[in-house]
Amino acid sequence: MAQIAQHPSPLLTSGQREQLLVNGRQSGRDHVPVVKFFNPVGIGTWLATELDTNGDTLYGLAQLNDAPELGSFSLAELATLVLPFGMHIERDLCFSSAFPISAYAEAARQTGSIINGAIRVLANPARAGRGERT
Repeated sequence: MAQIAQHPSPLLTSGQREQLLVNGRQSGRDHVPVVKFFNPVGIGTWLATELDTNGDTLYGLAQLNDAPELGSFSLAELATLVLPFGMHIERDLCFSSAFPISAYAEAARQTGSIINGAIRVLANPARAGRGERT
């Protein structure tokens, strides 16, 4: 009998969920990412800025294989995905941002990566201002 995978811990705190919903009601603005999700055993990074009123559709920057893309993705799919070794998609507990999603998208396009490019470049504002890579 097939079982539905239960994520060991919620992907969103109540505060993050509320902020994502507030941002979702102001769709079209250049919001700062609220949360970062990642695959702990492989490729996959998601920065979410908005949550639709349906409680499932997130908007933000995602990178699964090739180029990072702005778009929508499902919170339920992230929460129920079972990875190798019984692991799950995780929320980065240390992630914080002061930059809008457009800055992450531009840096990710230039470097080809959310993690190895955009987050590292934007983590060092002096380098980001000079267009340097870390």
